[in-house]
Amino acid sequence: MSSLQQVNPRVRGMRTSPHAALQSLAARITQEITQGAQRSFKEVIDLTSGDPQRAGMKSISFVRQVLAACLCPHLLKDTSLPLDVRLRAQSLLDSCDGGSVGAYTPSAGLARVRQSIAEFLTRRDAGAPSYSRDVYISAGSQVALMLLVKLLASGEGETPTGVLTPVPSPHTLPGLLDEEGVTLVPYRLTEERGWALELSELHRALKASRGHCNPRAIYVSNPGIPTGHVQDRKSIEEVIRFALTNPSLSLSLQVYQDSVFGSEFVSYKRVLFQMDKVYSESVELVSFHSLSSGRMGEGGLRAGFMEAVNMDPEVTRYVHVMLCFDISAPVTGQLALDLMVDPPKPGDASYDTYTQEILSARATLSHNAQRAWQILNGLPGMSCQPAMGGVYLYPSVRLPAGILEQAEMLGVEPDVLYCQRFLQEEGVLVGAGLHHGGDTHHLRLCVLVPPDSLEEALTRLSSFHLRLVDRFSQCEGQRRARNSQREDLSVS
Repeated sequence: MSSLQQVNPRVRGMRTSPHAALQSLAARITQEITQGAQRSFKEVIDLTSGDPQRAGMKSISFVRQVLAACLCPHLLKDTSLPLDVRLRAQSLLDSCDGGSVGAYTPSAGLARVRQSIAEFLTRRDAGAPSYSRDVYISAGSQVALMLLVKLLASGEGETPTGVLTPVPSPHTLPGLLDEEGVTLVPYRLTEERGWALELSELHRALKASRGHCNPRAIYVSNPGIPTGHVQDRKSIEEVIRFALTNPSLSLSLQVYQDSVFGSEFVSYKRVLFQMDKVYSESVELVSFHSLSSGRMGEGGLRAGFMEAVNMDPEVTRYVHVMLCFDISAPVTGQLALDLMVDPPKPGDASYDTYTQEILSARATLSHNAQRAWQILNGLPGMSCQPAMGGVYLYPSVRLPAGILEQAEMLGVEPDVLYCQRFLQEEGVLVGAGLHHGGDTHHLRLCVLVPPDSLEEALTRLSSFHLRLVDRFSQCEGQRRARNSQREDLSVS
């Protein structure tokens, strides 16, 4: 057997996820259209990716202009670029070894950028101190989270590590935990209360995990992915108290913190440092942010960061070691992080354009979320909680008995079958939700797309859903009529 054939059994046993299967089907349909296949639609609309620029949203001019000047330093003398763009580009290049974005950086990231992030966090958290030594830059928040999960994972033969994880959660999280041999300990968010995080549910999940694993961390997503809920201060305080009395690391994914439109975003660290010292000096907290999410939408630049609070110095040493193995985030991504956390200020030449572009993106997101919420709640069998932040809506759908039976025969989840049919018949890709038990299922829709694309997708969804409900209602009626006839014949 060759070395390439000796695949890790864990990898060999992995099945294609429903998300990957739907994306593959969408790619195949797109290719067929390109090759001349006749369909009722001319293109596939993707409402799953959370990638705003792929969906057609525009990039932020200031970010691209500064990066252009960093990549091509001769532009530093080009007066067609705003002065603050050229000054920032020169300053960033000065922080790079050799004055070039082609040079390596320290494993944890450029010192200049880590300091900018620490200053941003201090401002965001009302003066709660942040230090550049506690900031680690990685190739996206997912890589940083994976690094922490690796550190948490137990050794071979030991009781497996558990992580308390919300249901629903980001669709990539279960696979990430499984890959590292970490047990997912589910705690359910309360849908009818706007996907609220209930303290009683955390205690239930912790109790249920006993004997199966050793829970060492609690994972929270705020704003919620894919639910769009935003935790209030009281809820965050409850989680922090829970983390202290049930020793566990708090992992807070806050990548949509700048995309809150129906509430106020308050960070976990800000709340932690406004509580008593018994909490602020004891609870271990790691929070994550990223370029790819929210108003920046620069996923292709592959950069994010995490901040570690109250982490044992011995653990931070291992973080540095593991970052060395992962090399470091691309330099252009690191520079873009600097621009994200320290944007143009009033009086700067780029300030007005930057502000207009940011407000436009936020207005689009807010409008789209409200519009989709109205349409979804108007469809029979659908119910959707309003989103307060993030870029997703997560409607529940009660599917007809007929499609449930078909899904069982085909060996797929009913919501996956719904998404497959919707994609094949109407050319819109939406995500299937996690099954929460009972007779309801869920869909995942990204609404940070151009408004005309969303409107077209919602029109297609309405048409498909009403057609599906009507089709299976007729089938159910015919089946009942046949059963009634059989009963009459048996009686006679």
